[in-house]
Amino acid sequence: MSVLPRQGGRDAYYTRIARAGMSPLWESMHALVPSQPTPRCTAVIWKYAEVRDCVLEAGTLISAQEAVRRVLMLENPGLPGQASVTSSLYAGLQLILPGESAPSHRHTQSALRFILEGQGAWSTVDGERTTMRPGDFIITPAWTWHEHGNLPAEQGGEPVVWLDGLDIPLVRFLDAGFAQTAEQAPQPPVVREGTHAARYGYNLGPVRAQTSRGASPLSSYPYERSRQALENLLRYEAPDQWDGLRLRYVDPTTGGWPMPTMGAFLQLLPAGFAGRVQRSSDSTVYCVAEGRGTARVGEFLMDFEPRDIFVVPSWSPLSLNASESSVLFSFSDRPVQEALGLWREERL
Repeated sequence: MSVLPRQGGRDAYYTRIARAGMSPLWESMHALVPSQPTPRCTAVIWKYAEVRDCVLEAGTLISAQEAVRRVLMLENPGLPGQASVTSSLYAGLQLILPGESAPSHRHTQSALRFILEGQGAWSTVDGERTTMRPGDFIITPAWTWHEHGNLPAEQGGEPVVWLDGLDIPLVRFLDAGFAQTAEQAPQPPVVREGTHAARYGYNLGPVRAQTSRGASPLSSYPYERSRQALENLLRYEAPDQWDGLRLRYVDPTTGGWPMPTMGAFLQLLPAGFAGRVQRSSDSTVYCVAEGRGTARVGEFLMDFEPRDIFVVPSWSPLSLNASESSVLFSFSDRPVQEALGLWREERL
């Protein structure tokens, strides 16, 4: 069979098959099956000191009730207009003011919160209220009823800001998004605050434990305890040359990830830490809980300080350095990649 000339029969052929809803794989093969990840999201940092006023200003323009969720989305420059911080993850900064409440709803998207500042707010998940404190990691598994509220100012309520992380782009890709608004608000309490922490938070569990939501029974992982775990480990173990001391949050009933689509981590970088270069296939969102230092992502150098948020794209060389003792929270889609046999890392 003769080969069609490029500037004649072949182009005409492409035009004909396009009308039939087809296209030639050989023209796209290298883009569709690359030799290594080619993420469209880019390394970027949001300096909290620079965006904080914008977040607080939103509180003067729209109420939490009217907005449903008063959030400023963090949009990656490489993914404009897609409400995405990475190709599979969403992130935003949410504000709730004293005396406010955000109505109860549920959705198939899983959500996590990392509290940045303020006192007096709470999140209610499936009928258990959880107090929010800076540094706490809080989860809202898929299809669980949840709402947020804050004490009045006279009772100690302050403006509270937290980082939201959701798997919105992943669920959108799968066309599996569902949502429902509660008819009754606020949620009636089902169990007292701290009940699940007492049941599952001390390396013990009920003899006849029944968990049905497909995620950790804990809604809150208090920062004080997580931070202490890192300090305790530092007494017995030398920091890893790449990560310092990095631990992952777990579902205490399985030892697996707290939610099936997003994994979360907390790591300690001792003062003077100079990390070696590494890369992994999961794009990762970092948030600084404490300390100052630098993150080098490829050729991009980012100076970080408390509450800053930065993105490390898939397979991008990363090295972390700490000018003072630092604690970093991070989350990624690693559970999905591991479940599909896709996750890889390289430590250089």
